Amino acid sequence: MENSFAFVSLLGSLKSTKRRGWVLRDVKEPESIADHMYRMAMLAFTIDTSKCNVNREHCAKMALVHDLAESIVGDIAPCDNVPKAEKHRREMDAMNTIQSLLPKDAGEDVMALFEEYEAGVSDDACLVKDLDKFDMIMQAYEYEKADGRPG
Repeated sequence: MENSFAFVSLLGSLKSTKRRGWVLRDVKEPESIADHMYRMAMLAFTIDTSKCNVNREHCAKMALVHDLAESIVGDIAPCDNVPKAEKHRREMDAMNTIQSLLPKDAGEDVMALFEEYEAGVSDDACLVKDLDKFDMIMQAYEYEKADGRPG
């Protein structure tokens, strides 16, 4: 029960942690990490599979997991100048912690989804990476529109 509470608390932190790139750009009311993950999951879940060879449900799960490590390490932005290998190490440590909080089968599934996303080799992972970029572009457009100015 204690592990379940700790996991739910980590999920809660994703709801309150604002995406760092938007904070650094002084966006009013920037989206949270959870906001970003949710829209990505919905995009993946509703993708037209007649035009691409992907598993919608698998992609939606991957989208929900892809930034889960940020519940521990935070949203590391490129301007933080953290080397790629160090960022990966921190995120893997975080994912190992998260995996330890979950039932064995769920933990293994979460870790496998995260590793698949990070490797970026499968068709599903490539799609989710593209959705990550698309969501960022769409979010920037929405902020520009709301503020009445280009970014």
